[in-house]
Amino acid sequence: MDFLELVEKRHSVRAYRPDPVEDEKLDKILEAARLAPTACNSQAFKVLVIRTKGREEELKKIYNADWFTAPPYVLCVCALKNRSWVRRDRKYFGDVDAAIVMDHMILAAAAQGLGTCWIGAFDPAAAKKFLELDDSTEPVIFSPLGYEKGAPSRKNRKPLNELVIYK
Repeated sequence: MDFLELVEKRHSVRAYRPDPVEDEKLDKILEAARLAPTACNSQAFKVLVIRTKGREEELKKIYNADWFTAPPYVLCVCALKNRSWVRRDRKYFGDVDAAIVMDHMILAAAAQGLGTCWIGAFDPAAAKKFLELDDSTEPVIFSPLGYEKGAPSRKNRKPLNELVIYK
């Protein structure tokens, strides 16, 4: 499958089977995170691989949806605030780096036949408490990781002429 086919195939999954994810597939997804570009190649992030079994109620305090805890894993990308690059105008790149890392992982997951869903609308205080993070580590993005239950949903996208400006 070429890259555009992969990008087209990837979609937000909101129904998961509880089937285990093979270690080899998880390793490839985590390798994609390691290879992701970051500002000044700082790699100022951590990926947390959270097993969901037996922790569903705790995890629902972070994001309250049954499907969030249905697959075997939830991934979280955290920015290391004291190590993330900051541009001259004080633009902090920890969020940008975390987004790139998660994007690499969700594309790698799609290539492995696994589903993900970008979760930004989570409770940061509950996440920090559950993950036992200090103030230097900021949870930026979550995603469930597992096998999709049911048929893939269609994604709607605007045409290019609404998104691109040539100058």
